[in-house]
Amino acid sequence: MDLGSTPNSFLPTDQRRQKFNGHNDPNLTALCFQFGRYRLIPSSRPGTQPANLQGIWNKDMNPSWDSKYTTNINTEMNYWPAEVGNLSECAEPLFKMIMELTDQGSAVAREHYGARGWVYHQNTDIWRVAAPMDGPDWGTFNAGGAWLCTHLWEHFLYSGDLEFLRQFYPVMKGCVQFFLDFLVEHPEYGWLVTNPSTSPENFPDWPGNDIFFDEVCGWMSPGITICAGSTIDMQLLGDLFTYKAKAADILEVDRSFRDKVLETREKLAPMQIGKKGELQEWLEDWGQKEKSHCHISHLYGLFPGNQISEEKTPELAEGAKVVLEQRGLDSNGWASAWKMACWARLYDSGKAIDNFNFYIHNYCFDSLYSICSRALQVDGTFGISAAVAEMLCQSHQKEIYLLAAIADSWKSGFVRGIRVRGGFEVEILWENGQLKSARVLSILVFFCAGCDN
Repeated sequence: MDLGSTPNSFLPTDQRRQKFNGHNDPNLTALCFQFGRYRLIPSSRPGTQPANLQGIWNKDMNPSWDSKYTTNINTEMNYWPAEVGNLSECAEPLFKMIMELTDQGSAVAREHYGARGWVYHQNTDIWRVAAPMDGPDWGTFNAGGAWLCTHLWEHFLYSGDLEFLRQFYPVMKGCVQFFLDFLVEHPEYGWLVTNPSTSPENFPDWPGNDIFFDEVCGWMSPGITICAGSTIDMQLLGDLFTYKAKAADILEVDRSFRDKVLETREKLAPMQIGKKGELQEWLEDWGQKEKSHCHISHLYGLFPGNQISEEKTPELAEGAKVVLEQRGLDSNGWASAWKMACWARLYDSGKAIDNFNFYIHNYCFDSLYSICSRALQVDGTFGISAAVAEMLCQSHQKEIYLLAAIADSWKSGFVRGIRVRGGFEVEILWENGQLKSARVLSILVFFCAGCDN
């Protein structure tokens, strides 16, 4: 990848960070893209453990957040660049962990909820625990398994590997079975919702939810996050049910079960626009207690999901913009990466670069490792790689969109080897902001026509 060099591009990295203004060193963005790929290679190789919060660079006996796998965003973000960054082999440890989670996850589904299938919450470790942990405000997020399953489907979309899909189809089906048993009808609206539910780590503005801050521990609250049918839950289940049904079609199995899944999907609570024009985070039109917040969980449907777009759902896209403007720039490394990717999906390269510039000056070390609450945390490093790729090339809407959101300062450049859905590898060359040439190479001998993505 080459996004263009200036004299600043040849300075030591610490000086490049200090002098960067978002526009005067385009190849600093390219360096961060490659750094994220480079960090994923050693921290997640076939036969090893998946990349956790610190990758393999934890130096402490009692590390921040126990150096575990937090799956209300962080573990998933670690693997955002794996497929698009042409490192699909590096996702193998994640797939193995998902398979292993079904063991304890089946017991938790049965014993905690009286349900079939398997369930996994917001956090696990090397022993693959699947039960709620860390208190109800965090542990009530019971859609962690559903989010992880999206990586199984994405791998199939990028690789076209039918044997992989066949191997992991039972995992996806087991996750669906749990939610078919777990969903309940909302007594007022009639929609099917998760209950209990939570929008990860964010506190709605209702009486009694009084946020207070501690400079050492960060934010804390005597209030609660527990709700019914959070927006992210509904988005995740919409994706999970859709992918499961498509997989059944491709593999020509489970016809009656597929029909039940699609029937249930249509009854899920829909996304809604609140009184301030924002995409609602909760089923009710509650605001959030804090002025801003690092999690933008209800924007899963924009990125990495594919339920919100300028073309297909313009009203929801406008609602997503209101959320992003409200959350602003201030947060932490992984949140900057997520917001950068969301703005790329909305084709706003200026806002995407604003978040990258803020990240460079506030949320990464001179080493380019990302920061969360003053601690090294690798998810933002990986997320930035994925966001840069999203600015260059998008493939989530059944088409390949080249130079989807390139920055004004990336006047001329090229990228070679980026991967897109459908089993293609792309090479792009542009000059003065205009596409000069493109090469799209199919890496597949065969790709199933039954997959319409």
